[in-house]
Amino acid sequence: MADIENQLGSLRQKRGLSAVQLAKNVGVSRQTIYAIEAGTYVPNTTIALKLARALEATVDELFALAADAPAPELRTEDASLLPGSEPPQPGQAVQLCQVEKMLMAAVPSALPWYFPASDAIVSEAQVRAGKTKVQIFRSEGEFDKRILVAGCDPGISILARHVQTAGIELVLAHRNSSQALSLLKDGCVHIAGTHLRDDASGESNIPELAKRFGKNDVAAITFAVWEEGIVTARNNPRSIGGIEDLARPDVTIVNREKGAGSRKLLDSHLQRLHIDAKDVQGYERTAPGHLPAAWRVLSGDADCCIATRAAARIFGLGFIPLVSERYDLAIRRAHLDLPGVQALLDTLSRSNFRRELESLGGYDASGAGRRML
Repeated sequence: MADIENQLGSLRQKRGLSAVQLAKNVGVSRQTIYAIEAGTYVPNTTIALKLARALEATVDELFALAADAPAPELRTEDASLLPGSEPPQPGQAVQLCQVEKMLMAAVPSALPWYFPASDAIVSEAQVRAGKTKVQIFRSEGEFDKRILVAGCDPGISILARHVQTAGIELVLAHRNSSQALSLLKDGCVHIAGTHLRDDASGESNIPELAKRFGKNDVAAITFAVWEEGIVTARNNPRSIGGIEDLARPDVTIVNREKGAGSRKLLDSHLQRLHIDAKDVQGYERTAPGHLPAAWRVLSGDADCCIATRAAARIFGLGFIPLVSERYDLAIRRAHLDLPGVQALLDTLSRSNFRRELESLGGYDASGAGRRML
């Protein structure tokens, strides 16, 4: 991904403006101005235009693409593996911590073995018409800087961590693509993540959004392009080579629930190969997400599933690619100007966010933040 060169600092000083003054004129924080000048943060189109107007310059005078340069080489060090877990596979993520003189590497759990974050407890025994009373143990106004996101990509958790630097918290609701879009249509969430591919055109998401929403109702913003395929046990003991092998009597799969993009991808390939779903062992058994499905393969409950390369890599499993597709964030256009949504869109452009997401494997985040609709 090409870097962005900017002349913001020199032009700001030439105009006799402090970072505080420029930030106030543009409607961002002083830290954002410094981050842009330092090249650690690439502003979205709206902020770039506001900066140009405030400095009486063109966007081209402020920002330009730098010549492509090789990515900096990652340093390599010896680390001690924390005892008690399976040896990690090449490419598998670890977390590091300096303990005394040892650099310890711990393999993080892909499953949340901890109490989830909470703001309230349900105070009624019954739910009526989808509503209930809750007892809230947070101060009034604490929810104003939250954005509710429904989707199935575990990579959104990376975005959530990075957007916290802007004082915004993402509340993540795990739903498959169809469920997420239904919630968006009903006005229940700010953002819906989706990866529904149109078989006729090969286009990701845009045809589905056109079916579900009015012409000017939603915007589609690219999160990343990811790889989906067949996740197998380590070393692929069943010698699975493609979708056709899922019809073998000695191969058992775990499927995704109806409405999930991964299930639609499987059905599309089965139809193309004229394979009846009844001939696929485990077709009716489902797991609610990419990571839960991959976990079922790791635990030996299934020989394979359809999920992302990142899900396979987290658990050190095998992966056979089937398709590269775009995962988009669908947002009501009326919500695009919300401060929390603006902070999220800004974060998508940051190089440190993109690097971390791509380190998971199978993600291309070079187009993150690009508006597709």
